[in-house]
Amino acid sequence: MGEIPLAVDDNSSDTMSLTNSVTDYPVEHGRTYHRYHEGAYVYPNDEQELERLDMQHHMIKMTMDGKLFQAPLQDPKNILDIGTGSGIWPIEMSALFPNAQITGTDLSPVQPTEVPPNVHFLIDDATEEEWLWSNDYFDFIHTGHMTGSVPSFKRILRQSFKHLKPGAYMECHEPDPKPKCDDGTMPPENTDGGYSAYALHDWVDLSVRSGRQSDPPRQFRIAHRIAQWMKEVGFVDVEERLYKIPTNTWPQDERLRTIGDWNESNWLQALSGWSYKPFLALGWSQAEIEVFLVDVRRSIQDRSVHAYMDFHVVSGRKPLLSEGEAAS
Repeated sequence: MGEIPLAVDDNSSDTMSLTNSVTDYPVEHGRTYHRYHEGAYVYPNDEQELERLDMQHHMIKMTMDGKLFQAPLQDPKNILDIGTGSGIWPIEMSALFPNAQITGTDLSPVQPTEVPPNVHFLIDDATEEEWLWSNDYFDFIHTGHMTGSVPSFKRILRQSFKHLKPGAYMECHEPDPKPKCDDGTMPPENTDGGYSAYALHDWVDLSVRSGRQSDPPRQFRIAHRIAQWMKEVGFVDVEERLYKIPTNTWPQDERLRTIGDWNESNWLQALSGWSYKPFLALGWSQAEIEVFLVDVRRSIQDRSVHAYMDFHVVSGRKPLLSEGEAAS
């Protein structure tokens, strides 16, 4: 695991080059995908996706009132970002904690190489049994947007718990893609096996089905279960904050309308990349997928439907040794 690091310290003279076996990305449907542990992650890793991930990051910061995290951090020394994507979260965290060593891991070496000296990126698969670091190592572990990415997110939590120092925090930022509505303007889901009048319902259901049928299975909806999983793993002081992210610009509130505008763009840019591999695995053709996505885009853009997603920010603390002794 993590045999091929991506050196990002531009002050270092012995930058390690990445082998062709990792950077020779497979191309499918006009998009590129990761090569390391190929197939473990079904979404693209190309420039188009990286730009979208940065846009999504800024949308989430707006949702969280400009914050990168909610946990009560105090002078952390070692921070880990699992599934770092474009690397924007560690880079921005480095300005807040210049004395911390911040590591971002991902299956793809797509992060920038000129970054602050306390930021490092590694090619790594967090689903593996053995991690690169010793137990009780990190002061803070962050995950974000792991929907549809791993067979067992609870296992990621368990591994993170093991590698956190006693008293240290983990925080997960996860949107639940299942649309919700509080005023009855959203058509109901179809429960008889057919399609609903609101195609985003069907897109979520198909994504869940594809995840269950993949080998190994991938968990598509995890956000609403993270808090309970954290408690089961052993975290204490588990706190869950829920934010509403409108699907488009339907809200009258200016702040929510702006967030909805960003979210609409995020969905429209992401939808093809989020759909190709999962739906092809269900036996669909690319033409069938594109026809279906016309209706999904129409539902996302329908301002008469006051839909939103729940965005979950869940933090928990690894107990101090004295707390563990007291509990036992």
